[in-house]
Amino acid sequence: MKECIKVGLLGAGTVGSGVLTVLEENTAEIEKKVGVPIHVSKILVRDMKKAKELSEKYQLTDKIEDIVEDPEIDIVVELIGREHPAKEYIAAALEHKKNVVTANKDVLAKYGKELFPLAEENKVDFMFEASVGGGIPIIRPLKSCLAANKVTSVMGIVNGTTNYMLTKMSQENMDYADVLREAQEKGYAESDPTADVGGLDAARKLVILASIAFNTRIDLSDVLVEGIDGLDLCDIEHGKELGYAIKLLAIAKNNAEHGISVCVRPTMLPVSHPLAGVNDVFNAIFVTGDAIGDAMFMGRGAGKMPTASAVCGDIIDVARNIIHKSNGRINCTCFDEKHLCSLENMMSPCYIRLHVQDKPGVLAAIAAAFGAQNVSLKNVVQKSKVKGVAELVVITYDVSELNLQMAVQTLKALPIVEKVCSVIRVEDHDLE
Repeated sequence: MKECIKVGLLGAGTVGSGVLTVLEENTAEIEKKVGVPIHVSKILVRDMKKAKELSEKYQLTDKIEDIVEDPEIDIVVELIGREHPAKEYIAAALEHKKNVVTANKDVLAKYGKELFPLAEENKVDFMFEASVGGGIPIIRPLKSCLAANKVTSVMGIVNGTTNYMLTKMSQENMDYADVLREAQEKGYAESDPTADVGGLDAARKLVILASIAFNTRIDLSDVLVEGIDGLDLCDIEHGKELGYAIKLLAIAKNNAEHGISVCVRPTMLPVSHPLAGVNDVFNAIFVTGDAIGDAMFMGRGAGKMPTASAVCGDIIDVARNIIHKSNGRINCTCFDEKHLCSLENMMSPCYIRLHVQDKPGVLAAIAAAFGAQNVSLKNVVQKSKVKGVAELVVITYDVSELNLQMAVQTLKALPIVEKVCSVIRVEDHDLE
């Protein structure tokens, strides 16, 4: 048996420093759980001078070769972020038969199909629990605890920034621009918030979740993405009146007949749905399987210590496998080639807000435009009337994505329609 498990840490920034804190403060407990101590042998840093404090406790290097080529290092933990050179560093570690732990959703979403075979070829572990949902356990439950299930859907709030913003808009009636400014001041949103508010961050995480849940390779290009940057405060207010909360949801569904659909978009949820009550920076993932039914995983989806918790959990898991000589026992589970659902078969109810001319015959023309595209209406409500322009809110029953897009284009072409203001999908079984 090995007397010590040695770790090479790539990056000692926010999450990396959190990992060091957890390993230091919980040393005794971790050793009991693993059977031997875990020791951070070397740390890769960008600037040796700036990392002077770390050098008092750890051996530092600015050369990746010093870690991946060190025969004594058992686990390489990649926490430098972004796609490059992280992808190249992970590949180098796997090629040198090092077990790898990462929190890098960008690399996994784009290059997972290259990296997972490398891990399998070299019979090493490649763990990434922290890549989705921060400290929330979801990757391991999907791969292990729920492995006997046929998962039919995964639906989640996986971006804390946008959830915080939508919570503020809903609870304090703040408009989008003000709440974005506050989120940036508090450090929840970057100076360039595009990846968060535009839905790309959530899309990357959905690629990982859907690939594991449905045992097939999902690419980022497969995901339909809409952000919250076009959302108006009045849509949130109208949603409340209708009994809905609006969340930016990452949604993956596996229909046995029509295939897999993956999308990220603002979605209206009945206030009774468990995800509707997940607020502020919290994340939650709602999984439906044939055996378990519904299950929800909730917690802090980002931050130094929650993410460090997930990374250290992976380190411990890999260390146990090393001790028991069982690394590589759970390989990449994307063994099927499942087809994507066409827009014609992607179904959901929808909320549409319109500005139309306030005159006789308008409602009949609107209903006829929807009917021409096979869109069935549940109700049409006039919300306001200003200077000859009326605001209408329309709720549909289940409609295909293709028919919805065609209906919206038809509406925009009508002389009586001043503007199609909002189109928001609804997740409500009562409207299916």
